[in-house]
Amino acid sequence: MNIFSGPAWKTCAIAALASALGACGTVTPGVGFPAGPAAAAADSAAPATAFREITPQLLEAQRAARSSRSSLDISRLSEPPAPYAIESGDVLSIVVWDHPELNGAAIGLPAGAPDAASGVTPAAGFSVDHNGEIQFPYAGRVGVAGLTEEQARKLLASRLARYIRDPNVTMRVQSYRSKRIYVDGEVKQPGVHAINDLAMTLMEAINRAGGMLPSADQSRISLSRGGSTYLIDLPQMVQQGVNPASIMLRNGDVLRVRSRDESKVFVSGEVVTPRALTMHNGRLSLNEALGEAGGINPLSGDASQVYVVRRSASEPVVYRLDAQAQGALAMAESFELDAKDLVYVAATPLTNWHRTISQIFPGSLSSAVSAMSPVR
Repeated sequence: MNIFSGPAWKTCAIAALASALGACGTVTPGVGFPAGPAAAAADSAAPATAFREITPQLLEAQRAARSSRSSLDISRLSEPPAPYAIESGDVLSIVVWDHPELNGAAIGLPAGAPDAASGVTPAAGFSVDHNGEIQFPYAGRVGVAGLTEEQARKLLASRLARYIRDPNVTMRVQSYRSKRIYVDGEVKQPGVHAINDLAMTLMEAINRAGGMLPSADQSRISLSRGGSTYLIDLPQMVQQGVNPASIMLRNGDVLRVRSRDESKVFVSGEVVTPRALTMHNGRLSLNEALGEAGGINPLSGDASQVYVVRRSASEPVVYRLDAQAQGALAMAESFELDAKDLVYVAATPLTNWHRTISQIFPGSLSSAVSAMSPVR
């Protein structure tokens, strides 16, 4: 006689399962809102967390906040370009017509000295010293720092007029070495780039650096100037009708193109494929994140408990979406995620119960189900 096929075993299996249910009735692992003062007291040492439902009103407030935050004030960055001003370190080429004896008297930079900024070996010229002056025959020391080429030419001609009648002077900057900007990050040729007589715009600087790499995040470009950092979102600027070439760079600016790997969103919980997702130029909606993770697991996921955990400057914020509610898909598409957000889908109560039983009594549930199955 097989004792494992009789009614006695079935009764014992059902009794054991009921006993396990009674013992574990209060154990329901998963994510949820705090319930009661006891839970609040237990978490008193933890940082305060704000819980918010994803509603049309929340989406409208989020949209307004993003609009105000993304309206980049580029008035300070888009000043009209000024003519190039000569500064210390520049090398000038000066020609006094009909006076060849002056043209060969280059003082300050001998022929063949390499240009530190460009790596090119220039011809003999007049180097502007640390005092912003050049030394020229007959004229002596001439302060040219802060002057344009035309202003410096007129000043030198007025000095030479004491010794030469109507001097015809030609002056130009032969080597631009006083002003430079730094381009770093996801560009092909990061490094130092000299500013010349052509206006150094944002796009010009990126082009001189060889352009952006495929891993560049065009929505996260930072410009550091004078202790302040400006965040530039190129796709949004184009969408708002603002020309990125209107942003002018100055001497000492640091331009950094950030990587897309710095802007990731993490999807975990009861989804088909938990994974880390890269944002698309700073944009990723909750609906897109769930879709790229394969969607909510139909066997174990609770569509009414979709959470977005966000670490804000003041306190953590947890957003909840009931994906079973009417219009939930539209709200999920409108809810934009931030970098480092965690999207979590909770398990159903049945799934939590099954996992709890399986951990406490491994094999109990499957044995009970097998025992209650009719013998063929």
